[in-house]
Amino acid sequence: MYNRKKIVVVLPAYNAARTLEKTYKEIPFDIVDEVILVDDFSNDKTFELGKKLGIKHIIHHEKNKGYGANQKTCYRKALELGADIVVMLHPDYQYTPLLIPAMVSIIGSGLYPVVFGSRILGKSASTGGMPTYKYFANRFLTFIQNILMNEKLTEYHTGYRAYSAEVLKKINFELNSDDFIFDNEMIALIFYKGFRIAEITCPTKYFEEASSINFRRSMKYGFGVLGVSFLYFLTRTGIYKWKLLGN
Repeated sequence: MYNRKKIVVVLPAYNAARTLEKTYKEIPFDIVDEVILVDDFSNDKTFELGKKLGIKHIIHHEKNKGYGANQKTCYRKALELGADIVVMLHPDYQYTPLLIPAMVSIIGSGLYPVVFGSRILGKSASTGGMPTYKYFANRFLTFIQNILMNEKLTEYHTGYRAYSAEVLKKINFELNSDDFIFDNEMIALIFYKGFRIAEITCPTKYFEEASSINFRRSMKYGFGVLGVSFLYFLTRTGIYKWKLLGN
C-alpha cells in the first residue's frame, strides 16, 4: 500500500512468455498489493508461466480479443479487487517496473490522478533504441494531437500508465475500442472529464523479445489516433458531439 491506498498492477499480455518473468520479478512488492495477468489467448506459454510464477489473479481469454479488450478486463478486475491506484505495465519488459513507486506516489499524494511514463522526456526513446521512423511518427502525431486537444503532453503513445480508481470509475472505458486506439480514447475521456495527467521520464528498451506492431498496423494506428483527436476537437469546440464523450 501507499498512504493506505491499495496498489494493483495489471499486466495485459499477449505472447509475453520470454519477458514476463523478468518484468514480474522487478515489481516492487513492498508497495504493490496485487498483480493481475490477463492473457489474451497467447500462442506461447504466457498463461502457464504466470501460474508457475505464482501470480494469484490470472485471467485467460478464450479467444484473442485485442489490446483494448485486454485492458478492459484488467481494469474491471482491478476495481473488483478494490484497487485505489491501478498501474498498467506491459509484460514485454520495455518499461521498467522500478518506476512504479514514483508513479504511485504522485497519485497517492493527491498531486495528479493520472501518471504516464514518457519515453520522450529526456532522451529515453533514442538511447533505448526506438526505431527512427517510430520516433518521428511519435513526435509528429503528438504535435498534431496537442493542437487538436489543446494539451501539452510529450507523448500520447506510451504503454506505461497509472490511474486512480476515481478516474477509472468516472470514465466509461467499456465503450472504447478493443484495438490499439484504446489508449488514445482513454486520454480523450480523461481530459474531457477534466482530469489532469502528469508525466515522468521513463527509460525504455527495444529488443527482439519486446512486443511491437508491424508497419501496416502502425499506419492504421496512426490514422486511428488522429481520428480520435479530431473527434475530440470537434466535440470540445461544439461543432459535433462525439458519442464516446457523451457518456
